[in-house]
Amino acid sequence: MTLAIARNRKREPALAAPLLPRLPLPEGLGLPALVVAVALLLGGLPFFRLVAAAFAPGGQFAPDAAFAEMASRSAMTATWHTLETASLSAAGALLVGGIVALALGVTDVRGKRPLAFAFVFSMMIAPQVAALAFLSLFAPNSQILALIGLAPAPGTPNPLLGRGGIVLVMALHHAPLVAITLWTGLRSIPQSLIEAAQMEGASHATITARIVVPVLRPQIVAAGLVAFVAGVGNFGIPALLGLPVNYLTLPTLIYRRLSSFGPSSLGETAALAVLVGTVAALGIVASALVARRQRGKIEIERPLEPFWRLGAARPFVAAGLWGLLALKLGLPLLALLSEALTPALGVALSWQTLTFDKFAEVLFRQAATMRAFRNSLAFAGAAAVILALLAIAFAYALERRLGKLRRPVELLIELPYALPGVVLAIACILIFLKPLPLIGVSIYGTPFIILFAYLARFLPLALKAPVAAMAQIEAHHEEAAKLDGANLWQMLRFIVAPILAPAAAVSALMVFLVAFNELTVSALLWSSGTETLGVVLFSLKEAGLAGEAAAVAVSASAVILAAMLVLDLLGRHLPQNILPWRL
Repeated sequence: MTLAIARNRKREPALAAPLLPRLPLPEGLGLPALVVAVALLLGGLPFFRLVAAAFAPGGQFAPDAAFAEMASRSAMTATWHTLETASLSAAGALLVGGIVALALGVTDVRGKRPLAFAFVFSMMIAPQVAALAFLSLFAPNSQILALIGLAPAPGTPNPLLGRGGIVLVMALHHAPLVAITLWTGLRSIPQSLIEAAQMEGASHATITARIVVPVLRPQIVAAGLVAFVAGVGNFGIPALLGLPVNYLTLPTLIYRRLSSFGPSSLGETAALAVLVGTVAALGIVASALVARRQRGKIEIERPLEPFWRLGAARPFVAAGLWGLLALKLGLPLLALLSEALTPALGVALSWQTLTFDKFAEVLFRQAATMRAFRNSLAFAGAAAVILALLAIAFAYALERRLGKLRRPVELLIELPYALPGVVLAIACILIFLKPLPLIGVSIYGTPFIILFAYLARFLPLALKAPVAAMAQIEAHHEEAAKLDGANLWQMLRFIVAPILAPAAAVSALMVFLVAFNELTVSALLWSSGTETLGVVLFSLKEAGLAGEAAAVAVSASAVILAAMLVLDLLGRHLPQNILPWRL
């Protein structure tokens, strides 16, 4: 490769000749300093400001008020509800996700790719959409349950409202997180270990129970902690299933305080945000300790291959998995679709009553929903493009330039993504409520505060594919460019960027996928004219317009499905394990 570049140097002296403008980017510390500065701005500053507002209001250390708020009856009740729902849903997610992970990872069941794709898609749809879909499925006017005679009696409360419904829906929604973590663990099991057990005559069940599961124990613990942290920070499901019956978790308590009292309650909500961040941080630290024990493993020659031959049971296992997906994804979405297609509440769906009027209303006639679609597309698209460009420079700096600073910078970058979104939202309000220093401009109440929050929250997601791709690039490409006289900007533009472009494009789509339906951050940051789809869906449901909310949810889910299909097409050109459903 170096020889080819040397030959090309004689024929194409573009890099050697000073034809391109040399930007004043310092060669030594410029890029690392820029990366550290952005990491501090997006990751460090918001949480420093949050802690300062909670424990040092007005610049004077005075933690008494914060501790008093944390110890208040409402905060303690919400904390208990948060721990209760997060723990129980994590246990349920471990059960469901573990079964699916083992079935797809160790058996020869048919249709693994579509099964994994559908399972991950059920997590990619927004939590509030999942909650709304299950509410529609179990509502007294449920078209789906009415077909089999199981619809609740008219006038009865929805059985999913309250703690039980929150636990059930969060467990099903977070189960793919568990499966993805366990799939990663299964790849680290050497095939030789399984072959040795087979030579000793061990059955498939014995190998799974006595070898695979014990080896996976650290990943099982990590998966449970991931599901727990996701449950602590989940806002959409507790908001739709808990707020109507006054069952408050910490994120919904913060939302109610801010929506009721506005910025005047920022001191109290900052303390509550620190509390929910602390609860989530305990799970994150425990997960990091588990991950540390896995370091230093030797590389394996052959990763685990499916060893459990199902034989005659193969179609029944496949049917069971598809049945689980029907209960988790298919039936709720069908219930949501049927509610969007009926003209009014209580009207049975038939060819005579079927109407697309609610879709036309939210997509073409209703100003608020049309604006929300435009806003969500704009915010998610802008964040995706900006982060994809940043990810190329960040991936190069992390892999080549930062050295010992890499891990601290990565921790700063990961902080807004790891902690609950409501914590980041409160921090952004505190930072931008007053005009910015020097320029005297405030972005509070503007689209830019939501864009800033999206950049901070989804930067770790945008970095995943480019960092993995950068680790596979040999350094001689850059060395040859330096010999040609290229500066850092030229090397990034002409050498690194073209190689990382496919990974950056996938990162952009992944960011768009997650940001398009986002609610937790935007629920606290939106203002008139900057509503997102998650906010509008939540507002429509609160206003009693369930059919219109269902139409918004189905339309948004269709966009997510389309984006995932595009990602799947691009996935074949990427390093392995970037897309979680490509087993």
